[in-house]
Amino acid sequence: MVKEVFVTGGTGFIGAHVVRSLLRANYRVRALVRPQSCFDNLAGLDIKPVTGDVNSPDLAQLMQGCQAVCHVAAHYSLWQRDRDRLHRVNVLGTRHILEAAQTAGVERVIYTSSVAAIGVKPGGQVADETYQSPPHRLISAYKQSKYWAEQEAYRAIERGQDIVIVNPSTPIGPRDIKPTPTGEIIQRFLQRRMPAYVNTGLNFIDVRDVAQGHVLALERGKTGERYILGHQNLSLKAFLDKLAHHSGLKAPRYTIPLWLPLAIAWVDEILLSKLGKSPSVPLDGVRMSAEPMYYDASKAVRELGLPQSNLDEAIAAAIDWMEKKGTETT
Repeated sequence: MVKEVFVTGGTGFIGAHVVRSLLRANYRVRALVRPQSCFDNLAGLDIKPVTGDVNSPDLAQLMQGCQAVCHVAAHYSLWQRDRDRLHRVNVLGTRHILEAAQTAGVERVIYTSSVAAIGVKPGGQVADETYQSPPHRLISAYKQSKYWAEQEAYRAIERGQDIVIVNPSTPIGPRDIKPTPTGEIIQRFLQRRMPAYVNTGLNFIDVRDVAQGHVLALERGKTGERYILGHQNLSLKAFLDKLAHHSGLKAPRYTIPLWLPLAIAWVDEILLSKLGKSPSVPLDGVRMSAEPMYYDASKAVRELGLPQSNLDEAIAAAIDWMEKKGTETT
C-alpha cells in the first residue's frame, strides 16, 4: 500500500495542487524543493520538504522509504535560446528521476507529461491519446522536450518499471504563481492589456481536477498508459468572453491576423535579441497559435474517473486569486 509519495515540482502551479490532493487522500508527502524556489504554494502544509533538483546525484537516497513518485517538475519556456536547458531539465531530469526511483525501490511513478507531447491534429481536429505528431512537427523546443521525456518513460516501462503517464491540457485556477501562459492571459486581461486576440483555441480544465487526476492515476491508472487530463475545448474568444463575464471587464472585440504577431515576434526574438535587447514575444509561442489545440479526455474520465468540474468556477477562482495576489504585492 502506498503511504508516502515523493513529489517533484510541488512549488509550481500543478504540483502545489497535486500535493494538496495527496494530503486530502491521506498520503504523506515528501516534496523535492530547489533551494531557490518560492515556497509560498506549500507554506503551512504538513509535508516533508527535501532540498535538491531533478538532476541531483542523491535522488535515490532522498526517495528512500517512499512507495510512489509524482514527477511533476519541468522547465517551461518557448524561447529558442532555452533549448539546452529544456533538454537538461525535462529529458535528462526525467531519466534521472526514473532511474533514482528504480534504485530506491519505488513501486509506482506518475509522470506528468503534457498534451504538448502529443501534438496538434491538423485543421483543429480533436486529438486523443492514440494520436502522435512526429517529433519534428512539434512546434517549440519545449514541446519536443516533453515528447522525448515521454520516450524516457516508455523505455523505463519496457525495462519493467510501473509508470503511468498523465498529459494535462491547459489548467486554470488559483495558485498560478509564476504565472503559466494561460495565467498570463488572465493577468493581462485583468490589467486591460489585451486589446485584441489571435483566432485559436485550447482545451481547458480546472487545475484542481488535474491534481485529482494524478491521485486517480496513482490508484487506478494502468501501467504504460497515458491519460489526457482535460475537459472543455474552447476558442480563445470564448475563453475571453468568460473572463469578461466573471470580471465585469470588456472582452477584446478584434482579432489579429497571424502574420502580424509572427512578424513582431521574428523581429523581437531573432533580430533584436542579437543586438543585446531582451525579447518579449517568443516566435514559437505565436507559431503554436496557428491551429487550435483541442483534445479528448474521455479515456481519463472513463478509466480513472477524472472530474469535469464547471470551468466557470475555475475561471472565477483564478480571477479571485490573481486579484488578491495583486493587492498583496502593491
